[in-house]
Amino acid sequence: MDWDDILTTLQTAARAVGAEITAPWFYVQAGILIAAAGAAMAIASLLRARIDSPSLGMGWPGPLRLFIRVLIGSIGTVIFAALIGLVRLVMVHTTWPSRSYLLATAFSLASAWLIIRLATSLIRNDFVVRVVSIVAWAIAALSIIGQLEPAVAALDSVSIMLGSLRLTPLLIIKVTVFLAVALWLASIGGDFLESRIVRTRDLTPSVQVLLIKLMRVSLIVVAVAIVMSAVGIDLSAFAFFSGAVGVGIGFGLQKIISNFISGIILLADKSVKPGDLVTIGDNFGRISAMNTRYISVAAGDGREFLIPNEDLITQKVVNWTYTDKNTLVKVNFSTNYDADPNLVCKLAVDIATKTPRVSGQKPPNCLLAEFAETGMKFSLTFWIDDPYAGMDNVRSDVMLALWQAFKQENIRVPYPVREIRVRGGALPVETIVEGPG
Repeated sequence: MDWDDILTTLQTAARAVGAEITAPWFYVQAGILIAAAGAAMAIASLLRARIDSPSLGMGWPGPLRLFIRVLIGSIGTVIFAALIGLVRLVMVHTTWPSRSYLLATAFSLASAWLIIRLATSLIRNDFVVRVVSIVAWAIAALSIIGQLEPAVAALDSVSIMLGSLRLTPLLIIKVTVFLAVALWLASIGGDFLESRIVRTRDLTPSVQVLLIKLMRVSLIVVAVAIVMSAVGIDLSAFAFFSGAVGVGIGFGLQKIISNFISGIILLADKSVKPGDLVTIGDNFGRISAMNTRYISVAAGDGREFLIPNEDLITQKVVNWTYTDKNTLVKVNFSTNYDADPNLVCKLAVDIATKTPRVSGQKPPNCLLAEFAETGMKFSLTFWIDDPYAGMDNVRSDVMLALWQAFKQENIRVPYPVREIRVRGGALPVETIVEGPG
């Protein structure tokens, strides 16, 4: 079909519409449609005021409740279609069918919109629902008025050749619609498989994340390949574009690809996994999520550090819970030389043993570390098996208990003392006398 054919078709359609508008029965049907629309809106308002939508279907399955709410929201369309269908049935039996063709078209359009809205009630994304509903209803409307094939031919008549690929508006629309549906189905399938993988207790968290990511990527690749094959696109036609993408990756996307590959390596070698307590540079916290480009480390104070996967491969990483969740906590303190070091060590061990969260599997230990100028330095070490709850707080509890015990035993903590001695009497004072001006 060329442009002349398109113009001829449009002129023919315009003449047909002009002839129909001049017919008296057109205005009769238009009045019936306006009256039916007004009555449907009024009745729908009364029904919505009497129906308690939130409590309706309470206890029913989620999809069924959503279906009922969409049906209540479209009650005006239901009433409009019912009134138009009833009036058309009466007119078909009392006059010529050609005198109610507009009512038949309106009934078909309203029914198609109602069916589409109910069919898309299972989709949770409002934007996707609107797009799917509008596209599906536009196709149904063109089919109802008998203009679907001419519209398809017109969209396929304009084309651009890209190598061996014939690119048309019809092809773009097909690819967009089919790809959206395929990716949506792939997302649903991915969520279902992810829930099954997460419930499998035989797999470690890192293996679960790796399987989920590989599974989602595989589903997306399969969905794209199926869509391309369904619309008749030969994937070899994209050889030029794939080469360009390869060059772009080599020059501009190397960091993204590096982080992606690094993420797969981290998931495969299990060096870090979700839930581990790690120190990366100056960042300390628990790994809350592992993504294809970065990991999220929760600091415990509301902050989350997003660290690229490549940094975990190239930099030093301290994993506090790599093979064992037990973590050693060290408390350094000092006393003066008047204290008995044996008593100090005994007090420190007893206090650490009685402190909550201190593990009893490995007993605490206190060592005399150094004889310093100001006093004796001690090192108290103990183990905890829940480092996720924090280490500074348990260290603080032990130090507070030590302070109370030292007060009771008259053990003093040394502090620096500075003495200033003045020899030869008073300090010389320089007097400055300023002249006038």
